[in-house]
Amino acid sequence: MFNKKSFLSISVLLLLALVVVACAPAATPEPTPMPAEVVEPEPEPEPEPQSIVDIAVADGRFTTLVAAVQAADLADTLANDGPFTVFAPTDEAFNMLPEGTIPALLDDIPALTDILLYHVVAGEVLAEDVVTLDEAETLLGEMVSIRVENGMVFINDAQVIITDIIADNGVIHVIDTVLLPPAEEVAEFGTIVDIAVEDGRFETLVAALQAADLAEALSGEGPFTVFAPTDEAFNQLPEGTIPALLDDIPALTDILLYHVVEGEVFAEDVITLEFAETLLGKDVEIRVDDGMVFINEAQVIITDIQADNGVIHVIDSVLLPPESVGTVVDIAVEDGRFETLVAALQAADLVEALSGPGRFTVFAPTDEAFNKLPEGTIPALLDDIPALTDILLYHVVSGRVLSQDVVTLEEAETLLGENISIRVENGRVFINESEVIIVDIIADNGVIHVIDTVLLPPEN
Repeated sequence: MFNKKSFLSISVLLLLALVVVACAPAATPEPTPMPAEVVEPEPEPEPEPQSIVDIAVADGRFTTLVAAVQAADLADTLANDGPFTVFAPTDEAFNMLPEGTIPALLDDIPALTDILLYHVVAGEVLAEDVVTLDEAETLLGEMVSIRVENGMVFINDAQVIITDIIADNGVIHVIDTVLLPPAEEVAEFGTIVDIAVEDGRFETLVAALQAADLAEALSGEGPFTVFAPTDEAFNQLPEGTIPALLDDIPALTDILLYHVVEGEVFAEDVITLEFAETLLGKDVEIRVDDGMVFINEAQVIITDIQADNGVIHVIDSVLLPPESVGTVVDIAVEDGRFETLVAALQAADLVEALSGPGRFTVFAPTDEAFNKLPEGTIPALLDDIPALTDILLYHVVSGRVLSQDVVTLEEAETLLGENISIRVENGRVFINESEVIIVDIIADNGVIHVIDTVLLPPEN
């Protein structure tokens, strides 16, 4: 039976337990964790754009290629947008070229440029596409051949040793040999002298060229146009002429040079001309009669024999140069009717110019024409050389214009740069208001037409 004593004991124990609990230290609370600091990762730097040229420069195996591209002024082109496919020869590839080739190319920029453009194809052609092609057109406009043999790829005869080096503006495939464009196929005819020797109809002409020491000159670069007399043409000369010429080399040389015109003048152009200046400095006249072409009095019987350094037209007579009659100035001095004109030319320092190798047409006022000027005009002009020079140049036209051509014109530009008017009235020819009273006084370097009045340039 529950008694008082037991209840009292239990009460005491409970009381002691409550005291112990009340006096115990309070529990330490768990700390609240601080939020961790978030560190943003720094963005990766964008890679610098790398053009084909940048990659070639940085690589180190293409120093010769880079130098060549810079020398040919192609670096900017190959660094632009493109895209391009470059078959890039290594330095070793360039070293396989014959000794002296690279310096020679650096001195011949057009040839170097052609070679470099022959290594570049427009567009980005990766290796997987290259092997599907038989050929590709380069920036030179010429094709490279492409073939696969035993798993190896060849561009012409150069092996591709590294593929697909990707640039921002295209792709590089490395090759082990420099690609050389195909040489232009040029038919070789031989020089003018070679053809004359081989033909068999020009034995006398060839012997004359050799005697005059002109064979080497006419075997040179040229080009030349030769009016070539046959052996039969030489045989038409008076008996003894050929031996005499072989003993008189200066005269022989003059005759030979009189058969040669500078430049390559084909038949279709010859017939458009009225004269042509020869290497002797004297003109040959050209005319077409009844479909036949004549050089002076020699008929052209064969045209357009092509040589490497020019063209030959065969003629049936030997051309003999006209005897020298003197220059325009020489004739004016000797004539006696142009003393004032000659004095004016000397005062204006134009004598040497009008004695030169050019072709001039001079409308020459006589002394009487100068005397028609107002009194005091001539002394005043001799004191005013610029004005005198202008007046004199106003009397000269470039080229040899014979009277038959003058009458077809309405005006002509003078050496002053001002035009003179030309008209025909009642069979008389007038230059401005001056009448032409004598025509076609032929000089070695032009022609003189005599006029009765001094021509005065228009005032500015």
